[in-house]
Amino acid sequence: MADGITPILMEALKDIGIDLSQENYHSLEVYAELLREKNKVMNLTNIVDDEGVAIRHFADSLTLLPYIAAEQAKQKRKKLSIIDVGTGAGFPGVPLKIAVPDIDLTLMDSLQKRLNFLNEVAGELKFDTYRTLHSRAEDAGKDKKTREQYDIATARAVASLPVLCEYCLPFVKVGGVFLAMKGHSEDEVAASGKAIAVLGGKIEKVDEFMLPGTDMNRSIVVVRKTKHTPPQYPRQAGKPTKNPIS
Repeated sequence: MADGITPILMEALKDIGIDLSQENYHSLEVYAELLREKNKVMNLTNIVDDEGVAIRHFADSLTLLPYIAAEQAKQKRKKLSIIDVGTGAGFPGVPLKIAVPDIDLTLMDSLQKRLNFLNEVAGELKFDTYRTLHSRAEDAGKDKKTREQYDIATARAVASLPVLCEYCLPFVKVGGVFLAMKGHSEDEVAASGKAIAVLGGKIEKVDEFMLPGTDMNRSIVVVRKTKHTPPQYPRQAGKPTKNPIS
């Protein structure tokens, strides 16, 4: 492969203090190529140029690495279970798995075609401790096989924070954490207090920064799970979006 995404991504990650191995970069190049090829026959992303993939997909996803490292230190173990809710083309889950092979990753999406692609990626990159889950968050969040089974839930989604919390907090074990990836989040954080409390969480911190190499605002909202989510949540499909907890 030519220069590809690696030089752009290396520069971006240097700005935020993240260091990857050459093997990591090679795996990310392979993933980028698979993404572009599959995107010719199905709509996975409208961002396929080197800079867009490097910055807006990979660097953005990898901003979670310090939070995963902090959880590994807190739990005193490397093999944390992580669910990426509404993973789409695999963001942030696949870049995180490439960078931290120890994690036990579940990629959940409501579209099987996307998961078929992600299984191809996993096979090509020889992932272990990895699975795909074909489900809506509202259904999987009620299933005893997945409810409160994960150390970390994350989502890089357009839903508002109160809605995202209803989708994601039911997956998190008590003591675990939900890492919400947002743009500018001040208003959403202010509006999410009741939802987070009802669902058994507490905002631990909110970090705001600019995505390296862009003028795009990013936030990571760290929501600690402090008690069990009440059994009526998540509500059935459509309810969280139409009538957020407030």
